[in-house]
Amino acid sequence: MPSFDVTSEFNSQEVLNAIDQMNREIVNRYDFKDTNTSVNFSNEIISLRSSTEERLKAADQVLREKFVKRNVSIKFLSNFIDEQTPSESKRTYTLKSGIDKDIAKNIVKDLKEFSKKLQCSIQNESIRVTSKKRDELQEAITFLKSKNYNVYLNYGNFRD
Repeated sequence: MPSFDVTSEFNSQEVLNAIDQMNREIVNRYDFKDTNTSVNFSNEIISLRSSTEERLKAADQVLREKFVKRNVSIKFLSNFIDEQTPSESKRTYTLKSGIDKDIAKNIVKDLKEFSKKLQCSIQNESIRVTSKKRDELQEAITFLKSKNYNVYLNYGNFRD
């Protein structure tokens, strides 16, 4: 029986490449000179630091641009914490893989409403969708792409 998996995973190598490109741009740009702006990436955490809030926002914009150029969804940057001190502004992003249970339940509910012929099962942090016909699965993918769950969704492991 044909099936596919819905997941939410980022490519850590592409994220690392985007961070490297961002570092190179920050070093070369005149508006970042003497602002102590830096970015670090380790263990799925991205830390942006700058001397002013304005430069932090500009660095954040550069990071988003680099994500888009590397085909990494900026939806992964939705979970962040801002910290402000008199001498420094800091933003910490936590990149998270996997689909939360609440979002997974909403996806399954929407798929069931979309087509009664689809069978969906939540498996840890992914969703397996099965059907008797391959065309129904392709329609389900198109349907999910039209919805906004505030999470980047990957569609893979398509089997006949």
